[in-house]
Amino acid sequence: MKLGFISILTVASFFSCHAQVKNQEVVKKVPVKNNITDKQLMDKVQKDALKYFWEYAEPHSMLGRERYHEDDIYPHNDKHVVTTGGSGFGLATILVGVERGFVSRKEAVKRLTTMMDFLAKADRFKGAWSHWINGETGKTVPFGKKDNGGDLVETAFLTSGILMVREYFKNGNAEEKALAKKCDELWKGIQWNWYTKGSEKVLYWHWSPEYQWEMNFPLQGYNECMITYILAASSPTYSIDAETYYKGWTRSGTFLSDKTKYDLPMYVKHNFAEEYGGPLFWAHYSYIGLDPTGLSDKLIKNYFDLNKNQVLIDYKYCVENPKQWKGYGPNYWGLTASYSRNEDGTTGYNAHFPQNDQGIISPTAALSSFPYSPKESMEFLKFIYTQKPEFIGSAGPYDATSINYNNWFTPRYLAIDQGTIAPMIENYRTGFLWKLFMNAPEIQQGLKKLSFQSTKYGIK
Repeated sequence: MKLGFISILTVASFFSCHAQVKNQEVVKKVPVKNNITDKQLMDKVQKDALKYFWEYAEPHSMLGRERYHEDDIYPHNDKHVVTTGGSGFGLATILVGVERGFVSRKEAVKRLTTMMDFLAKADRFKGAWSHWINGETGKTVPFGKKDNGGDLVETAFLTSGILMVREYFKNGNAEEKALAKKCDELWKGIQWNWYTKGSEKVLYWHWSPEYQWEMNFPLQGYNECMITYILAASSPTYSIDAETYYKGWTRSGTFLSDKTKYDLPMYVKHNFAEEYGGPLFWAHYSYIGLDPTGLSDKLIKNYFDLNKNQVLIDYKYCVENPKQWKGYGPNYWGLTASYSRNEDGTTGYNAHFPQNDQGIISPTAALSSFPYSPKESMEFLKFIYTQKPEFIGSAGPYDATSINYNNWFTPRYLAIDQGTIAPMIENYRTGFLWKLFMNAPEIQQGLKKLSFQSTKYGIK
């Protein structure tokens, strides 16, 4: 979601593509029994989230749809539109499904091969994919008038998943090795350095053959985009240098912050959200594969602490509940970008964070924060499954909920939100995806190039 360079207070108008329809009546549901174990609950929510990318995938490309609506109402007739970033999280989710035995390895290889073949033929712009793609034709679906070309950030989220698929299957049987080879070729075809406008010491989000650089969004921290620089520096074919990372992403070091909230250091200035930090997806999207544990660079001593503090500040804000929303508390918390409730009760979209708190809790916020807040996230998971069955649908917790507004929810899902749940819970449980990504040879070299160190993976 493009929240780094526009005011996230006005993001709802930017996302005019989202539905504005009334909530639907649903059949009364039975909650999960209170005696369910923590392990069983984590298994269940991971398996439920997998359904988004397995049972409800776009049927031709097999990629993740931008949105899946249980009510089958698509006001913009976009059921066939797939999202590149959300599909990257979907790749990671499918790997979790294989590793946990939720889906067969053979079926996963078959489906993943279809996905890679589709991506190879889909529209690309100097190797990068667009934000949205027509899942039936492979043609770009404009995200906005001038946003009709390459989207480097969405491409990065997708590429992170592609690399993890490659690493998981590269030493397998003939079909698995062939899949890994397809992944490798897609990764090596992305011209990351083109997106510096050729020579500037900063990456740009977009490039379009029709509008060139008119979108003009430089990737400067801190938001969800860090993985873009890691991948760009790691590319064996079209790499950027370390100066681009430090001058561009860190704003020559000026993105550092000495502020605290609830006695927790912020470490960095979150774009447009310096007091409390941004929406919680900023602690998730770049870290599906990039392991922040013991990870440092020239400016930040431990990225895990940075993310953990952002999550705990959000948690403490929700517990403090200065706006007195009904329901907020230790077992019902988490603000991030998601579907939302408009004032008239219809479904819209908003970037929820403490400075833009609308009384809407997005389940992905707490659930995808398991590595940073296991106790608090588990309390949320238990509560929503055992006490709020109306908030659970066919693919897990719905995208947006509100106890305050008479248990309002929207029976809808977004790939970019549902796709982080299973991967981040798995990273908490076993570190599975982190190990795949961090042990990729190019990633290790790229991190070293940027002067990163990792005590966990021996990167110095």
